[in-house]
Amino acid sequence: MKLIIVLAALVAVALAKPLDSDKDAQILKNDFDNIGVDGYQHAYETSNGISASEEGHIINAGTDNEAIAVRGQFSYVGADGVTYTVTYVADENGFQPQGAHIPQPE
Repeated sequence: MKLIIVLAALVAVALAKPLDSDKDAQILKNDFDNIGVDGYQHAYETSNGISASEEGHIINAGTDNEAIAVRGQFSYVGADGVTYTVTYVADENGFQPQGAHIPQPE
């Protein structure tokens, strides 16, 4: 009986080990547009569930308040198997992420 319990415990530990899906991930999409003026945009997606896209442009060009404004999102599959998505804006007001799993200030 003890042997069966030990074997069951070993099988449970072996099955609990996460698969290394990142090691063999393939790039499914990779788009990049940056001509040096009027902003940029890029996007990518991999076979293991990771994706991101972003666009940026200059605001208040030529003034003391000139800044870059960026808008984007990224997604990934967490260790718990859930896909997490973060959308964000980054501008003169700082980095402002949003996602269902991110606590928001009240």
